[in-house]
Amino acid sequence: MKILLTDAGKRYNREWIFRHLTQVFETGQCYAITGHNGSGKSTLLQVVAGAILPNEGKLVMTTNSEISTEEHYKHVSITAPYLELVEEMTAREFLDFHRSFKPFLQNMSLPDVLNEVELSHAADKQIRYFSSGMKQRLKLAQGILSDTAFVLLDEPCTNLDETGIRLYQRLINTYTQDRCVIVSSNDQQEYGFCKISINIQDYK
Repeated sequence: MKILLTDAGKRYNREWIFRHLTQVFETGQCYAITGHNGSGKSTLLQVVAGAILPNEGKLVMTTNSEISTEEHYKHVSITAPYLELVEEMTAREFLDFHRSFKPFLQNMSLPDVLNEVELSHAADKQIRYFSSGMKQRLKLAQGILSDTAFVLLDEPCTNLDETGIRLYQRLINTYTQDRCVIVSSNDQQEYGFCKISINIQDYK
């Protein structure tokens, strides 16, 4: 599968976040979106996800034929600091709700997912009582362990300690083969495995 951005640009009011960006994102490849804080990395990631529309240019998702815009969400999962969890739910309830519209990777059960992010002990605890690191691991479960072709990660090690960072890197190594991973970050620990780098400063 591929996501194609063609001469794409996004602006807020009169300020262009990026312009004239043409890029192909395809499964089997890993991409890093870099640039200083506030440069628009997260905005570009959301455009790729189809969460916000570009002001100019075109975004297309395709296999052998173009996939309709309404169907994009089925093929994309995203983890980001600004995406909130439903804190009234337990971890088990939240993941069960999530998989009702975006299934886990093949052959993975809900207990498997909790175990992979080391949250089995807190399965029935309300998310509001989680530490910031536990919440981030739950977000990683939602993003990396969903059965999607495109995995989009915005500062994925936010609030993680060294153990959590190693867990993140293990999830990437184990579960993202033959998928497309796009990481928005300035931290090598988060995107060091990416072979292709896109500096958003080049598209101002």
